[in-house]
Amino acid sequence: KTHPEVGKLLRDVPLTTLGILLLLYIATVGALVLIFTATLRLCKLKIEAGEVSLLTAYSSVINFFGPLQSGPAFRAVWLYQKYKLNLKAYAMATFVYYLFFGFFSGLFLISGLFGWWTLLLSIIGASCIYFAVGTRWIAPRLKNLDMRGWYYLAIATLIQVSLMAVIYTIELKAVDPNINVGQAIIYTGAANLALFVSLTPGAIGFREAFLLFSQQLHHISPSVIVATNILDRTLYITLMLLL
Repeated sequence: KTHPEVGKLLRDVPLTTLGILLLLYIATVGALVLIFTATLRLCKLKIEAGEVSLLTAYSSVINFFGPLQSGPAFRAVWLYQKYKLNLKAYAMATFVYYLFFGFFSGLFLISGLFGWWTLLLSIIGASCIYFAVGTRWIAPRLKNLDMRGWYYLAIATLIQVSLMAVIYTIELKAVDPNINVGQAIIYTGAANLALFVSLTPGAIGFREAFLLFSQQLHHISPSVIVATNILDRTLYITLMLLL
């Protein structure tokens, strides 16, 4: 109401851009299916692809509208009741996913400052450290997990974070064409890391706060941040209704 420039920015977004963004968000659901499949592989549990897709869709809706990112808890209850899932293994596998998600999001945050090669070198370095240390010290301590799913989960998580970077880049440039890719990558990292402290549905308020606090890194104006988040949440709620 008090910032009419936000409405003007949103009115200028083409309908074709909205359609592309919605398709990309549908692709992120596919990435979540891959992540869930990898999580089940870590837990040594195999279920039909259709059920994996439905559980992913329902838990995504619960994750957005429910408090404290409650989607994984919904999946845990469902899988325990139906398949007697090892909850300790599932909790560990979920922790591994969040570790990858935080790692890649953090790399996106700093790679926007130091260049894309930072992301590439960090991934290579982390892989070398795992092969040198993880296979000897970490893997033996995770006996409840099928470690062959470890790499699958890492790749699926990187696909998810990369898709989010593409979505945020398109949204930001639709609102302000002067935004560059480096700014969008930093923005992606900050927006993703906000999910770790989200106490509200969809991290409403928390994500915006993270993006404002990190403004000195990405140099995106508050009006563009607000307009982009309104656009993003409108598209995401549309996706939730479709699911």
